[in-house]
Amino acid sequence: MGESNVNLAELIGSRICHDLISPIGAITNGLELLDMVGASRGPEMDLITGSVGSAGARIRFFRIAFGSSGEQPVGRSEVSEVLRDLESNGRVRAYWNLTEAVPRSQVKMAFLALMCCESAMPMGGEVKIDNLGGKWTVTGWADRLNVDSELWKSLSAGACRNTITAAQVQFALLPETASKHGRRVTAETGATRVVIRF
Repeated sequence: MGESNVNLAELIGSRICHDLISPIGAITNGLELLDMVGASRGPEMDLITGSVGSAGARIRFFRIAFGSSGEQPVGRSEVSEVLRDLESNGRVRAYWNLTEAVPRSQVKMAFLALMCCESAMPMGGEVKIDNLGGKWTVTGWADRLNVDSELWKSLSAGACRNTITAAQVQFALLPETASKHGRRVTAETGATRVVIRF
C-alpha cells in the first residue's frame, strides 16, 4: 500500500463517515423528541437507543482513525468523549493519558494502534495511551490475548501481508500513516501484554 493508496483510503473513510453521521444524528434527535413527549419506554426503545449510540460512537472514532487528517489540534475532552462513548458498548477500556491537545494526525495513529490492540483482545481488556516527549506508546493488557504474530511483526517491518481482511486493515494503515508523518512503528507482544510505539 503506497502513500497514494493511504490518501485515497483516508478520503473514502472521511466521505463514508461524513455521509453516515448525519442520519445517525437525526435518529438520535428523533429519539430525544419521543422521550420529551413522553413516548413509552420499553425494551424496544432501549435497544434502538443503545444501537444508535453505539453506531454514532463507532462512526466518530472511525472518522479520526480512517479519515483524512491534518495538523489541527484535537483536545483531551474531544478524544476522551469519543473513547468513553466507544467503550460504553465495547469490551475494551481505553485510557487517554494526555492532558494537552495534539495534532489530529497523531490521534489518528493512536486510534489505529488502539484498534490493533483491540483485535488481540477477544474477551476484552485495557489499553493505555501515552505520549512522552513526542514519543507515543500504546499498551494493551488482557488476561487472555489472541495475537496474530505475522500481523504484529508486520507493524515493525513496515509492510503488511497482501492478504489482510477488512478487520485487519489497521495493521496495514498504521505503518503507512506513520511513515507518511516521519515516524516508525515498533511492536512487541507477550502473554498478557502488547505494546506499540511510534
